[in-house]
Amino acid sequence: MTGDALSFDEFVSFNLAILVYFLGVRLNKKIPFLRHYNIPEPVSGGLLVAMLALIVYLAFGKEIGFSLQSRDYLLFVFFTAIGLNARFTDLAKGGKPLLILLFLTVGYMLLQNAVGTGIAAALGLPTGFGLLGGTISLVGGHGTAIAWGPKLVEDYGVMGAVEIGAATATLGLIAASLLGGPVGNYLIERKGAKPDPNRPEEAPMIGIETEREAVAQVTHTGLMRSLLVLNIAIALGVGLQEALVTGIGLDLPIFVCCLFCGIVLSNTVPLVFKNMTWPARSQSLAVLSDLALGIFLTMSLMSLQLWTIAGLAGPMMLILATQIVVAALFIILVVYPMMGRNYNAAVLGAGFAGFALGATPTAIANMTAVTKRYGPATQAFLILPLVSAFFVDLANAAIIILFLGG
Repeated sequence: MTGDALSFDEFVSFNLAILVYFLGVRLNKKIPFLRHYNIPEPVSGGLLVAMLALIVYLAFGKEIGFSLQSRDYLLFVFFTAIGLNARFTDLAKGGKPLLILLFLTVGYMLLQNAVGTGIAAALGLPTGFGLLGGTISLVGGHGTAIAWGPKLVEDYGVMGAVEIGAATATLGLIAASLLGGPVGNYLIERKGAKPDPNRPEEAPMIGIETEREAVAQVTHTGLMRSLLVLNIAIALGVGLQEALVTGIGLDLPIFVCCLFCGIVLSNTVPLVFKNMTWPARSQSLAVLSDLALGIFLTMSLMSLQLWTIAGLAGPMMLILATQIVVAALFIILVVYPMMGRNYNAAVLGAGFAGFALGATPTAIANMTAVTKRYGPATQAFLILPLVSAFFVDLANAAIIILFLGG
């Protein structure tokens, strides 16, 4: 702790995140607006704490900071669990929707950058500034913004690119958290995308079972088995990421490698060891994944330093406001019809808002909030993480270079 900062260590930050999550649960129960529009509990609690930290900063000049070391592990747990639940047979069944969503995502990324650079050009600003209001900060998020910032400063003359990119990514994360629920609710209630009560019962995916069902089927051995397999897959993912960097210079995010290893393990080990109890799609694994996602998103939102947004340039605010409108219209007019105009398409719409303006965990949280209210959407939970985690980072790098002129 310093005279101008109040920092919490890892132990305190982790447990505060749990308290803030329960604060969000309480807020959602008490405030009908949050409940009606399916705002995730971590968003409700996390944003309130971030706003309180802003008040402290403005009133006393003290920055409140949280240690986020455990957040990365929670992210790995969540994505590895998604991978463990993925089956190649499901991918074969949902192959066409997966390809359609990938096509739509790439098209939207091109549109997002066209909007950002178009407004920047109209205001006499460089292309790099417009890309900070496009896929660098929005689809890419904080990591991509921080990675590209120095290059934009040095090679393209975009002063303050790192700070502007980080602030834009922060606002995008907030917008993504707040947009997904209302969009999903609109598609379900106004566009007739309610689930068919006569449809065959879908197998519950991570994050969508009720609390009663989860508790009823969770055992301590199931939790230990799931945790062991998760940690093995994470270790393999970390090793794979290091091997790709040193071997061929391909620097994929670690969580992508963990997701891939989870998929490989779930589609090989049970075939070789047929009598082994495998944790894929178990309630124990779902509980661990829900815990990881809830605390990860809570920590991310409660640690937002909203005062950094105060210096965000007016032109970037204009670009961001336009991007929010474009994202909502693209989901309603393009994604929803192209994905089948059904319940899964509506849930995908809520998730698309999450990663189009924020990040994949936000997308999953948006879909979880919707499915907790209306029921499972297995296909949506299967194909969206594959598109947003596997393909988006690779496509984004190529699209950014394309707009920068190589």
